[in-house]
Amino acid sequence: MTHLNKIVPLFGFVFLVACTAAGGDEADAGPNSPPAVASANANQSAFVGYEFEYDATQGGATFSDADGDALSYSFSFAPDSRGLAAAGGVISGVPDGPGSLTVTMTATDGAGASASDEFVIDITIDQDAVLLAFEGAVNLSELENYAEPDIPDYITKFQDGNRVTDAAATLGRVLFYDKSLSNNDEISCGFCHKQSLAFGDNVDYTFGQAGEQQRHTPRLVNAQYAEETNFFWNERVDSLEAQVTEPIHHPNELGFSGRLGQPDFADLVEKLEAIDYYEELFRFVFLDPEITEERLQIALGQFVRSIVSYDSRWDEGRAQVASVDDPFPNFTPDENSGKTLFTRTPAEGGAGCAACHRPPEFDIDPNAGHNGVVTVLDDEFSFDYENTRAPSLRDLAHGDGALNGPFMHDGAFDTLRAVIDHYDNLEVTDHADPAEFMASLDERLQTGGSPQTLNLTETEKNQLEAYLLTLGGSALYTDPKWSSPFPE
Repeated sequence: MTHLNKIVPLFGFVFLVACTAAGGDEADAGPNSPPAVASANANQSAFVGYEFEYDATQGGATFSDADGDALSYSFSFAPDSRGLAAAGGVISGVPDGPGSLTVTMTATDGAGASASDEFVIDITIDQDAVLLAFEGAVNLSELENYAEPDIPDYITKFQDGNRVTDAAATLGRVLFYDKSLSNNDEISCGFCHKQSLAFGDNVDYTFGQAGEQQRHTPRLVNAQYAEETNFFWNERVDSLEAQVTEPIHHPNELGFSGRLGQPDFADLVEKLEAIDYYEELFRFVFLDPEITEERLQIALGQFVRSIVSYDSRWDEGRAQVASVDDPFPNFTPDENSGKTLFTRTPAEGGAGCAACHRPPEFDIDPNAGHNGVVTVLDDEFSFDYENTRAPSLRDLAHGDGALNGPFMHDGAFDTLRAVIDHYDNLEVTDHADPAEFMASLDERLQTGGSPQTLNLTETEKNQLEAYLLTLGGSALYTDPKWSSPFPE
């Protein structure tokens, strides 16, 4: 009696069961015949972020075995598996990246003889809606470089976690500039955080979709390169990711508060789910189309983390010397004198700025107290002592000297000279209780229990201002990867 093989499919696995005649003796069998390719697999296609499943045995037809031996299958993928896996002859999974995937499928009989079939799975990106909406400004096949910025070796502060990827930062860029994230479709994150102003604003208080904000819009540049991990002027959230969606919930900002008759965050999710390019973008980044607040935080957070500026005259000078304390050869004498004033303590004849704003990142000391600016919008008898967070001092101005002010949480100062004058002669704010004011004033701004007086000369003030102007870069303001992708 001849051998009979039965093919039994079960839950996506293919088992080959060999049947022999009753009383048959394996010792009577002749030389083993190896398997052979009977019906080669055709090339397949798949999309990033979409479920893929393919039975590479073609129901048992891919290979034949003259001896009727049971066959086992193994697979190799080149250059890598792209998120796919094989079991029981079936390839399945969600492709996590585009490219041509070469699959080698090998069938082996019980004697170890084998045959192989090779085919290709072409994985592409579904982005028709993206290309249509952004007219080529966003192309998921040609991503901008967000993940590997050119950061100088002397920059050592770095907030780990939510590492920037090109894909998620691209989604974050779209979200950052999309007016759909406001309940009236009129404003976006980029409405207040303007690229032309180092992602800050040029007004004291910004008007959101339902009213005026209570604090000035801070610059976002170099947010990742800092020791302080709390965000907002008053440090009320403990991460950048927690910060980026708070304006969406705020009734006076993007207005998905769920209060005062406004829609809530669930309504925003439903709104975004109805936009075709978001299904494509979320599938590309997260490998499925689900939209959640956490995913918005990841994407927006990565976009903001990618915003860097290290091409200033300060960086040019620092690269030419062994120590930050050395004179920078590209600086004028006044700029080098300003650098010394910035670094030295008041006891050493300096202004002591570096104690709180630490070079080379120029980030704020996490333990800083308030800086003597405690006013509240439209209320001279109320005071805000909780503002202890400040953005990096980098890009207070463009490289050409154009300011990115006003400055401070209330936009109190329009010029750098006004800022310097404030620190030169600190005073208890009018109508404030002196004891309460002094209790939380940063101790480095106090002398003998009173606000500090530096007594800087006009020349020293000019030198300090000249130095601060060397911190402005250039690419930050023009690089299209940080600009709005939406057509004008």
